[in-house]
Amino acid sequence: MSEEVSERIAKRMARAGLCSRREAERWIEAGRVAVNGTTLTTPAVTVAADDTVVVDGKTLSPPEATRLWRYHKPRGLVTSHRDEQGRRTVFDALPGDLGRVISVGRLDVNSEGLLLLTNDGGLARHLELPATGLARRYRVRAHGTATAAALKNIAKGVHIDGIDYGPVDISLDNSEQTDRGRGRANQWYMVSLREGNTREIRRLFEHVGLAVNRLIRISYGPFQLGGLPPRQVEEVPRKALREQLGEKWVPKGRPGKRT
Repeated sequence: MSEEVSERIAKRMARAGLCSRREAERWIEAGRVAVNGTTLTTPAVTVAADDTVVVDGKTLSPPEATRLWRYHKPRGLVTSHRDEQGRRTVFDALPGDLGRVISVGRLDVNSEGLLLLTNDGGLARHLELPATGLARRYRVRAHGTATAAALKNIAKGVHIDGIDYGPVDISLDNSEQTDRGRGRANQWYMVSLREGNTREIRRLFEHVGLAVNRLIRISYGPFQLGGLPPRQVEEVPRKALREQLGEKWVPKGRPGKRT
């Protein structure tokens, strides 16, 4: 984490692991944040290290050291802190001693695999930004058949229902046997993309007549799912953060209490 003398209030809140920058801006506009006793009405405020920030009546603690975890999300959990439909969320299922964390991107309720978690909203934003260019890789099982030409077409980028989808890397996963069920076959594919719209892979496959029935994220940038069991969470070591993300994100804040 970079050592800054002053920073925008939304960034301070995000670095403390309280919420994302975007959420922080909404909280500020709702009058939930005060600095040195004055309730803010705009997020266009810079705070220094010795300023007192209060959110919902509670003083914001100094930011902890930046930390990142790998989590093996199972199907059936929503990647949200709250769900309007009352469904169980990823954050309901995490260990209680993990503390306040946010997800890096999302996986939809029917998808599974690697979900990165962090206590630093700034890091989450950095990893999500298209400009950072991190590839997300998936193993996808789909029912049906599609020609090589059709797959090549969606790989180049297509326009579907008013939405432009950028190029993706897509290929058959030859490590898996074709699963022949009733009628048509289930086939595994490998898909890699650097930007992701909601349900993008499912929609791309539907466009060429394939019905996705399993979608597993196996990596996010340099971070791998590996053999991490479902529902398990494992912290990325400091050394790996330094090697993969550079000195900017080496933990330099207040050490966290969790190990």
